Amino acid sequence: MITLHDGPVRIRNGAPVPCSPTDGRKKTIAYGILGAHNVSTEPGRFSIRFDGMISHDITYVGIVQTAVASGMRDFPLPYTLTNCHNSLCAVGGTINEDDHAFGLSAAKRFGGTYVPANLAVIHQYAREKMAKSGGMLLGSDSHTRYGALGTLGVGEGGPELVRQLLRNTYDIPAPGVVLVWLTGSPRHGVGPHDVAIALCGAVYAKGFVKNKIMEFAGPGVKNLPMDFRLGVDCMTTECACLTSVWETDDTVRAFYEAHGRAEDFKPLRVEEGAVYDAMIEIDLSAVEPMAGLPFHPSNAVTLRELIANPGDILRGIEKEAKARCGATLNLTDKLVNGRLTVDQGIIAGCAGGMYDNLAEAAAILRAKGAGNGYFSLSVYPSSMPVNLELIRTGVAASLLESGAVLKPCFCGPCFGAGDVPVNGGLSIRHSTRNFPNREGSKPGDGQFSAVMLMDARSIAATAANGGVLTSAADVDYDAPAPHDYRFDDAPYQKRVYNGVGRPDPETALRYGPNITPWPAQPALAEDLLLRLDSVLHDPVTTTDELIPSGETSSYRSNPIRLSEFTLSRRDPGYVGRTKETKALAAALEAGDVPAAVQNALRNENMDLGKLRIASAIYAEMPGDGSAREQAASCQRVLGGGANLCRAFATKRYRSNCINWGILPLITEEEAFPYGVGDWVLLRDIRKAVESGQTALKARVLTDHGAFDLPLKLEGLTDEERQILLDGCLMNFYKRRNEA
Repeated sequence: MITLHDGPVRIRNGAPVPCSPTDGRKKTIAYGILGAHNVSTEPGRFSIRFDGMISHDITYVGIVQTAVASGMRDFPLPYTLTNCHNSLCAVGGTINEDDHAFGLSAAKRFGGTYVPANLAVIHQYAREKMAKSGGMLLGSDSHTRYGALGTLGVGEGGPELVRQLLRNTYDIPAPGVVLVWLTGSPRHGVGPHDVAIALCGAVYAKGFVKNKIMEFAGPGVKNLPMDFRLGVDCMTTECACLTSVWETDDTVRAFYEAHGRAEDFKPLRVEEGAVYDAMIEIDLSAVEPMAGLPFHPSNAVTLRELIANPGDILRGIEKEAKARCGATLNLTDKLVNGRLTVDQGIIAGCAGGMYDNLAEAAAILRAKGAGNGYFSLSVYPSSMPVNLELIRTGVAASLLESGAVLKPCFCGPCFGAGDVPVNGGLSIRHSTRNFPNREGSKPGDGQFSAVMLMDARSIAATAANGGVLTSAADVDYDAPAPHDYRFDDAPYQKRVYNGVGRPDPETALRYGPNITPWPAQPALAEDLLLRLDSVLHDPVTTTDELIPSGETSSYRSNPIRLSEFTLSRRDPGYVGRTKETKALAAALEAGDVPAAVQNALRNENMDLGKLRIASAIYAEMPGDGSAREQAASCQRVLGGGANLCRAFATKRYRSNCINWGILPLITEEEAFPYGVGDWVLLRDIRKAVESGQTALKARVLTDHGAFDLPLKLEGLTDEERQILLDGCLMNFYKRRNEA
């Protein structure tokens, strides 16, 4: 099904063959696009200016606020603000709609595009209206992926978008490129999520494509409809790659023509002599219907295996739930006569809510229905034009007749703000993620449920079987014939505000009571005393654990209130401990040395006038998942000064830490035996950052003595070092503007 080749390959006579390492990356599609957007002359690095940007209503308020505070006067590139995350009123009051009013006023004042709530999910709008072959788009959402249309889409934290708004660049070392070579054609009942889950399962745990670009090519590409390609492409994020791109062909050309943008198509082909760092071979004809087990898309298993042997697999999930979340999940109770029953089915968002997925689901459900038991089925189209086509072709009516519930264009099920399952429930979803609690449950309140990722086809097959887990490959149905898709953007023409290139500085920004500015942050001190306020030994700590999704999204425009949720579902005592640390820091700054600090420094000869106290966390590998900057900024608001870890799960989370003045410190110790309440002393840390020192010697101060702890601070650019010295990106721009 999937074969990994961990070594360079070269395109020779139109096919990949192993080769010796040579400099042939420049011939890849990826490097052609990067080179066209690069303004750096430094070898081995790219400084990118994007063609456009896109954000949703969890992130755009903070981005605009930061850019305004840093001196922005208008949007220097097309910037689209969508409203597909805070569309439901999760906490009551005016909070969400206040954010939307702010977004529209920002689009008018600075010259941007504003897409009202329920018109489109962020990535479908970008596909329909913004992507172009050979282009580059930057988004403040981790699933910013438009590679199947020939666009390099990069998902990053908000500060990277602020850089573009301030006419700066996106700076990265030259990334590796991994060829994904497709052959064959998908079987009956196999959809894009099946391929995506199998791919994640093959590469994620190995770090095979981490921070690299995945380039899809091969004879199998032509056998995939456009929606199929888009569905696989958006899930490359879950492989931990930087971005992805595909060859473009007549299928892509037809997409652009159907969307009234024929001029945005350009043929992109793998070039003879192009060299790739590694290769993934996927035989599409061998891919089976898959399940991404809780609690990560890469926990891949075939539905055939799961249906045949559910007991052992479910017991494994129960053990993981206990070990990872400290929660009891009795999934084996869902076995009825040896068959697994599930509680809920969801087809939604940028991965699931596309026309082809819903049309095939309707074909499977037709005349069978979803039953009237505990199982429920909800469907979220990805945009209003998609919804219109579903209505006009009768697919929407067929879904409704089957008992499915048709819902707005909303991303909620992907991050826990819609269709939260019953306590103890198991939801099957064609959506992007199934991290712990991302479905919206609250273990701290005794609520816990789980999500298993599946393709829309097998979700529909399960619904037609009354909630008994069923593979679409085992269902006899007639797949819809290829559809001549008609794109009608009348809802966009009538409702979307498009002010690109027409800023109106007379328009005042509209604020609500929950929209507050970022609190001031201090510059890096000469010496830093870090208190470990959370120590996590999970193999990976996701951004959803660092700052939960779900109802917390309503507070994204209020940094102080949002920070109260930091690590709340993983380490509920963390926020209280950071407040204790912050009180110690305030006392020291006022000249009163607290007893706890005196005790920690009892054997250290320190000039306390140069010392600042900050909070820190240790995690084995933090930052897998969402691009949202709040995973880092909330720590900073609570007085955070450093992350200690063995490695960062993603480039974007590490960048978020740096942009918020949080030191990204790596330890190579075989074990990290220190715990909550221990102190880490960094002498002369400011001088170390100024001089570009990469090897640091910290001292860990415990009740049992003091110990040396070697740390590394590597891979910082000159600008990143200055951001850390200034205390955060906002301070960096403020200092530069004042100068």
